[in-house]
Amino acid sequence: MSPLVDFSPTLRLLLLAAVGALLPLAWVWLRRRRGHAQTRLALLTGVTLFLTFDLIVFGSFTRLTDSGLGCPDWPGCYGHASPIGAQAPIAQAEAALPSGPVTVIKAWIEMIHRYLAMVVGALCLVMAAASWAERRSLPHSPWWPTFTLLWVIVQGLFGKLTVTLKLYPAIVTLHLLGGLFLLALLAVQRESFLARPLALPATLRRGALAVLALLALQIALGGWVSTNYAVLACGGFPTCNGQWWPDADFANGFSLLRDLGHTESGDLLPFQALVAIHLVHRWFALVVAVAAVWLAIGLLRQPDAGLRRWGQGLLALLAAQIATGLSNVVLQWPIAAALLHSAGAAALVLMLTLLLARSATVPAAARQSHPLAGLA
Repeated sequence: MSPLVDFSPTLRLLLLAAVGALLPLAWVWLRRRRGHAQTRLALLTGVTLFLTFDLIVFGSFTRLTDSGLGCPDWPGCYGHASPIGAQAPIAQAEAALPSGPVTVIKAWIEMIHRYLAMVVGALCLVMAAASWAERRSLPHSPWWPTFTLLWVIVQGLFGKLTVTLKLYPAIVTLHLLGGLFLLALLAVQRESFLARPLALPATLRRGALAVLALLALQIALGGWVSTNYAVLACGGFPTCNGQWWPDADFANGFSLLRDLGHTESGDLLPFQALVAIHLVHRWFALVVAVAAVWLAIGLLRQPDAGLRRWGQGLLALLAAQIATGLSNVVLQWPIAAALLHSAGAAALVLMLTLLLARSATVPAAARQSHPLAGLA
């Protein structure tokens, strides 16, 4: 009698994740084999942070190449641990629809994304276990990496729903935001190991929080543009399709509970809805840019050279984001510009999170009495 559920593909995937995680774990061990367990854990957190950034960028590549359904089941590929074992069904699907969502290349892109996600998850599991084992010597509570591990599991569920619900736009957007939240969690966790405090004036700290919140909303809008394939809904810049105020359907465009390409009632999504999605992302980019420039100028005006460097970095990232965003429209969405735009958004989140995390290491009383506090 055959089993009701075949767990062998899942077990093979877990084995692949374990093998993949052994490489960075071995590297961390070799680099810090004579150091304290805390130094190894600090390095491991940094490596996981780096891989998470790569995962976010590769997730964007998966979306941009229309590979999200390259393997239309989960967690494997047609019941196999890799596209190698799924060659027959992939070839059949590709023959039936050569330009469809399932091709050999798209299947590999999708599975590589899943493999990388599983490696990040395995490393978060190791960090949580090690944090509990070394909890007496750590600068942060072991519940912090435990929450990070739980969030990775939530992200995995979002990844599953992305596939099983056939790229449901709200789920895909939440999956993107969840990845950036994981990046921020790891960044704060990493900073807790380092003694690099920044005496950021209270006004600028509140400003950085506000800019980060605005940036998160703008990234959500950008994810909504990408998941609804609305990047090219507006041709030209600064006008949209030759008009300053084109016909736009905001009600259908920002209806969240609907399938990809359809309205809530099941009708095809009108082009005007895509225009509305694009316009709001374009307009709100101006709000975020003004707020970020204000914060950068505030940092540049500080006597502390370190804070001025943060201002310079923020302006550089912002300029790159504007350039890649305009390139997507003017150059008809080249994949290189789109990837750089996604990476730039993640870099901005990382930068602002690090700025806030380092300033949080300075006691509030010290920030208020710091000689720079009145210069914000």
